[in-house]
Amino acid sequence: MPVSTFHPDDASHGPTVALALAGGGPEGAIYEIGALRALEEAIEGIDFAQVPIYVGVSAGAFIGSCLANGIGTAQLCRSVVHDEPGEHPFRPDLFMVPAYGELARRGLSVPGHVVEGLADWLFKHDFEGGMIAALTGRLGRALPVGLFSNAGIRDYLRKVFSLKGRTNDFRELKAHLTIVASDLNSGEAVRFGEAGFDHIGIAEAVQASTALPVVYPPVSIEGREYVDGVLLKTVHASVALDAGADLVLCVNPIVPVDTARAVEQGIMRRGKLIDRGMPGVLAQTFRTLIHSRLATGIAAYESRYQGADILLFEPSREDYQMFFTNVFSYDSRKAVVEHAYHATLRSLAERRSALGPILAAHGLRLRDEVLDDPAPRLWAGVGLDLMEEPAQIDEDDRGTPVARTLRDVLARLDAALDRAA
Repeated sequence: MPVSTFHPDDASHGPTVALALAGGGPEGAIYEIGALRALEEAIEGIDFAQVPIYVGVSAGAFIGSCLANGIGTAQLCRSVVHDEPGEHPFRPDLFMVPAYGELARRGLSVPGHVVEGLADWLFKHDFEGGMIAALTGRLGRALPVGLFSNAGIRDYLRKVFSLKGRTNDFRELKAHLTIVASDLNSGEAVRFGEAGFDHIGIAEAVQASTALPVVYPPVSIEGREYVDGVLLKTVHASVALDAGADLVLCVNPIVPVDTARAVEQGIMRRGKLIDRGMPGVLAQTFRTLIHSRLATGIAAYESRYQGADILLFEPSREDYQMFFTNVFSYDSRKAVVEHAYHATLRSLAERRSALGPILAAHGLRLRDEVLDDPAPRLWAGVGLDLMEEPAQIDEDDRGTPVARTLRDVLARLDAALDRAA
């Protein structure tokens, strides 16, 4: 029987289960969908569309807000590869629309900054580096604060939540949904959905939470600028624990890759990320920082929230598919969902002896019949007739998320220049 809806004033409720979802861009969102479907099938007593408490950050805010609105894991799986009747089609490129306005504004400001820089050099005489130093200081202000616009995410969710039975208002949800972002000017975490911030639209909160600096410009809400909540913490499980959760299920798709076996598997020639240039180095650095902070945070929760349990589910460090897959093609999106689904089932089976007692303490049970199934079928379970074969990584699909993003931007700019010519 699924866990019951959370009622803050009801002291008699049993164990309260929460879901905390981390970020990870389009790849992370699609991975979380597959992982959640596996968890729901394998854990008796869980329906992720009826969880009492949701906490989401970045891409996890996108998925969490859909679940809190009653959009189940089966529908989310179908929406990745198939347009749902009566629904607005989901496209990963919602995350990757170039910020034309931001790029244009910054470009138009260049002449003014050049004039100001030259004036500083000519009249102030306090630049040890001469004219170059003066121009560099001014021209830095002309750099765009984000390459892409995530307004498409906000507009998409507004449409989805406008359908019957759904809402864009935190206060109208049956569940407790918290979306975490960072206040750019104060550096503090903001919990949209909680008192003082529950009047902000859910779609607007998701847009703010997904605004990863450099990738997206900060999102302005009521005179304040917000950026990605992952800058402070990875999953913000403490938000769920503060809300009264006894068990928090965390899904994190962001892990650093270990290329030790990449050569023998034919993924890389030398197994060195430096061969992929700055994008590869930046992606690995970001993943390492985020993941190390996650481990530290969860360890601290064990002593701070005694009596509560936190279970983390994430890819392995040798999960090359998550690091080198382009989710902007249909086949790759389908492959990532399948991969996350099967990888999560394997992880559950390997951790069965440790997870079983913890779940049992909260009225849940691992379904051995699912974990022992030699050939679980994802698509049949969600109502689609799709062939499931071992996913392969095409040569054209390889590359870090940043590399694929830059490639996409250049292609779009080339097309825009052709039209202008």
